[in-house]
Amino acid sequence: MSQPLKPYEGLVVLDAAQGIAGPYCGMLLAQAGATVIKLEPPKGDWSRGLTSRAGSHSVMHTAFNRGKRSLVLDLATPEGQARVAKLAARADILIEAFRPGVAARIGLAPEAAKEDAVCVSVSGFGQSGPYRERPCTDGIAQAFSGLVAVNTGADGVPHKAGTLVVDVVTGISAFAACQAALAERAQDAAAGRAPRRRHLDVSLMQTAASLMVLPISESGLLGRLPGELNTPAGSYPTKDGAWIMFALVREEEWVNLCRTIGRADLLEDPRFTDFRTRFANKPALISILRDEFLTRDAAEWVTLLQGARLLCDRVNTPLEFLADPHVQAVGAAPVLQQPELGALPFPAIPGFGAWEQTAPALGEDTEALLAEWGI
Repeated sequence: MSQPLKPYEGLVVLDAAQGIAGPYCGMLLAQAGATVIKLEPPKGDWSRGLTSRAGSHSVMHTAFNRGKRSLVLDLATPEGQARVAKLAARADILIEAFRPGVAARIGLAPEAAKEDAVCVSVSGFGQSGPYRERPCTDGIAQAFSGLVAVNTGADGVPHKAGTLVVDVVTGISAFAACQAALAERAQDAAAGRAPRRRHLDVSLMQTAASLMVLPISESGLLGRLPGELNTPAGSYPTKDGAWIMFALVREEEWVNLCRTIGRADLLEDPRFTDFRTRFANKPALISILRDEFLTRDAAEWVTLLQGARLLCDRVNTPLEFLADPHVQAVGAAPVLQQPELGALPFPAIPGFGAWEQTAPALGEDTEALLAEWGI
C-alpha cells in the first residue's frame, strides 16, 4: 500500500501507559493518524532505561513510542492530578496500565474521561478476579498460560519465547479492541443514540491464552496435553553450523521429505507410519534426522527441500533477516533516524504503509501541550 492509512486524524489519545503493551497500542493509533500524548512521570517511562540508550532515548522506548508527544506530569502531586484530569476529560481514547485501582486514585479512571471516550486498561491478570493485583511480565504470562510448557527444546526444558511476544500481541489486541469500540461509537452517533464510555479490559494473561487457543482447547477436550501436530517438523543443525527449519502439514509431505533427503527407508519403519506414531517415537526419529541434516550445509538443504516444494528455510539471526534481499526489496524493515540514537531499522507494520515518525525526548512537548490545552 503506497498511501498511509490515517482514519483517526482528529482523535486525541492520552497514553498514560509505560513499558510495551499499552504504549504499542498508542503507537498504532498514532500511525493511524491520531494525536497521541504520551504521559510520563518526571523520570520518564521505565522503558527509557532499558536496551541501548543515548540521552533520554532507548531502543525499547523508541520502538513503541514513535509518533507521540511527550508530556511530563508528576501525578504524585495535586497539581499534576488536576492537570491530567483536565486532559483526560477531553481525550477520545485513554490508555492506562497501572495496577487495578491505581488509576482511580490519580484521576485516570474511566469516569474521568469524556462521556463517549474509549478507555483501555492494560494489566497482567485483568481488572477483576483473585489475581487482579498480582504482578506480571511477558515471561510470567507465557508461563501461566501454558505457552512455556509447550515450547520445550531439544534439552527437554520448557522455554519462553525469545522475544516479548505477549507484550506486543497485547498491544495489538488492545488496538483491535479500540477499533471496534470506535466503530461502535460512530454507529451510536450516526443513529442519534446517547453517548457512552467504553471500558476495555486487556490483560497479558488473556492475550497469552489467546495465543494458546489450539493446545488449550484440545487439552480441555482430551483432558491431557495433545500430541504435536507435525512431528518431526522443527529446527535442525547443519554441516556449516547454521540451522534450518522445516514444517509438515500433510502426510504426503513426510513421504516427500524422506525421498528428498535420500531416506526412503524410513517410510517402511513401523515407528514412523503417521503423525501419531512419529510423535510417539520422536526421540529416535529426531536423532536420525539430526545426523542426516549434518551431512550438508544449510544453503544446500534449503535449496533441495524448497525445490521439492517442502516448507523449509534457514533459521536467520536478526542481522541475517535485515540483510536478506527479499526483506530489502519489499522494505520490510525501513531505517529510522532517531535523534541521539542514530539509524534504527524498524519492521514495518503490515498494511499501514510507510511511516517515519520518531519517538519524543522526555518531556519535549510539555510546555507546548500545557499551553495548547490550557491546563
